Amino acid sequence: MPTICQFYGILIVMRLTSKEHNPPHIHAYYGEYDASFYISNGEIMNGSFPSTGAALVKKFVLKYKKELLEMWETETYRKLPPIE
Repeated sequence: MPTICQFYGILIVMRLTSKEHNPPHIHAYYGEYDASFYISNGEIMNGSFPSTGAALVKKFVLKYKKELLEMWETETYRKLPPIE
């Protein structure tokens, strides 16, 4: 699972799409919390996440939506800058 970014203790990763399922999404981890987020809108797809952390992940996803979709489609992963 390539790490895409880390900020405020939140780890953002994307699994290889050949081993994943649609719709396009990322995984976020924070302490004991683990959730998948839709790339399309930054909402939680499944799992649980604290509301403040979920808002930060959503902000990240919406800021980098184009880059994340490109990574999903090409499996060419790279680090993205953290949000401020």
